[in-house]
Amino acid sequence: MAEAILVALRRVTRAIDQHSRKLVSDYGLTGPQALILRELKDQGSMIPSQLARRISLSQATVTEIVKRLEQRGYIARHRAQADRRKVELDITPEGERLMASAPPLLQEKFSHEFNALADWEQALLLSSVQRIAAMMGAQDLDAAPLLTSAEPTTEASALAEVLNPLPTTPGREGS
Repeated sequence: MAEAILVALRRVTRAIDQHSRKLVSDYGLTGPQALILRELKDQGSMIPSQLARRISLSQATVTEIVKRLEQRGYIARHRAQADRRKVELDITPEGERLMASAPPLLQEKFSHEFNALADWEQALLLSSVQRIAAMMGAQDLDAAPLLTSAEPTTEASALAEVLNPLPTTPGREGS
């Protein structure tokens, strides 16, 4: 039984890895970058601290990601109308075009499927996954509700590892 659970966890990990690779290779975006663009597209202008709270990432992480997205022309900064001391972020037309063609984020697909379940089944799954996290000593790790195989502050070398993982032992799936 424990082995079946480990296989299921490995499948989840592999699905996250595959989705992350596809997002990077097809759209040039990491999961956190796509999440920020999606939030700005859906919610409109906001200040970085508000964005960080909405997507459950630290402000420092959001600042780094926004800097990269701005350099690529997907986000623009401007002074807030109500308070000129504040800087707001907006998705640019180029960012809008990119997001119009990008697939749904993995956590969006998961949330849609999860929300379709009965309340009792949602509670059962939540308690089971929380118990598994505790059994693995991961219950106290800080984590955003983001399914991605690379950290939110992904650097080029980390992306290269996601896109070109080290070869695995023959007969074993990417252990």
